[in-house]
Amino acid sequence: MYLKVIRSLAAGKEELSRRGTLDLTTLSDQAQTRTRELFGEPLSPEESTRRILGDVRLQGDEAVRRYGRLLDGMESDALEVGKEEIDRAANGVDASLLEALKLSARRVEEYHRATLPQSWFDRERGLGETVIPMERVGVYAPGGTASYPSTVLMTAIPARVAGVKEVILCTPSVAPAVMAAAKIAGVDRVFRIGGVQAIGAMAYGTATVPKVDMVCGPGNIFVTLAKKMVYGEVAIDGLYGPTETVLVADDTAEPAHCAADLLAQAEHDPLASPILVTNSRSLVKGVEAEIERQLSHLERRDIATAALTNGGRIVLVDTLDEAMELANYVAPEHMCLLVDDPWRWADKVRNAGGLFLGRYSPEVVGDYVAGPSHVMPTGGTARFSSALGVRQFLKTMPVIDLKAEGFEEMARAVSVIARSEGLTAHARAAEIRLTGKEGGQG
Repeated sequence: MYLKVIRSLAAGKEELSRRGTLDLTTLSDQAQTRTRELFGEPLSPEESTRRILGDVRLQGDEAVRRYGRLLDGMESDALEVGKEEIDRAANGVDASLLEALKLSARRVEEYHRATLPQSWFDRERGLGETVIPMERVGVYAPGGTASYPSTVLMTAIPARVAGVKEVILCTPSVAPAVMAAAKIAGVDRVFRIGGVQAIGAMAYGTATVPKVDMVCGPGNIFVTLAKKMVYGEVAIDGLYGPTETVLVADDTAEPAHCAADLLAQAEHDPLASPILVTNSRSLVKGVEAEIERQLSHLERRDIATAALTNGGRIVLVDTLDEAMELANYVAPEHMCLLVDDPWRWADKVRNAGGLFLGRYSPEVVGDYVAGPSHVMPTGGTARFSSALGVRQFLKTMPVIDLKAEGFEEMARAVSVIARSEGLTAHARAAEIRLTGKEGGQG
């Protein structure tokens, strides 16, 4: 048995509350050894991240190249990937993959165009709001052991739809599929830079990499720490941890589907959280058997097994109402309703990065082609944040254009409130418009 089974809502809450928030302090033994080799002393993730960012701020491209050689094995001093190199790489992509990326891009663009907010102004009231896109956004796409063309599409396309004038991409991977995705998404410039140095280069700007207004995209613990540290210098989309899914299922759910969905999350990362919440004892048994059967066929079964053991859980509750209560309590990145008539339960969902309804809306479709960005809040942050979308790339500016009619009432209110706060100049700036001269003598 790979998944620990918890029985009852109360026990489920107690168990799942132990997941805690995003851990940005703990490194694997291998990462600790690598840090000591790099810096000549043991440093915490925060200390090493701060040191790299400081070097990039002060030394620019020189530091970016140095850390690129040390951390990513970069051999070339050329940080920017030329358009000809991008074209050559993209042209080498398998035709079926290229078509799949184009399908994803079309759906992502269509979805985000439908969500665009509009500027507005009410002339009668003299109030409105202007929606303004950012000038330049930096996208980060992880590399290393794998490359993620889908992340390029899911970040760059919403920025483009929002009206961002320039989108740049930093990634340690110049794999053909990533370059094809960059081309399809309309990325303006691509830089062969990974890790903390990529975040620093985009946040501070270097001779080669332009300073951006916002950095977005997922990454490892060091990338996440770097985003946290540069926030304020630039905007960020969020701080993301290991992926997580809560499946809420009843006895109408197919055990094979549930197991497949849980394993899809588990193969991401040993720290992933694949969780099943159900009121069906028979489903629990069926899912356990299916996981055993399906796991043996996975290329990444060692990673999936670790995730199932570490963060995977099955919670058996009495009712679907209890299941929904627990799912909202967890506030997962993905919530999937594999129940009879899922729309009946959809309005009970309050905390989820994304909601997936029914057997034909598995979370994996959301990862690649459904339309919404797959960059979603993790670690319970769905309680107060949302999936990446056009709104994160937009600023809103209130517009006020009041007329004489009705001004007297507002000005007198300004005067009273301002004087109660001891801000006499504030009061007089309103009063002088009523009398043509300064008002009271306070």
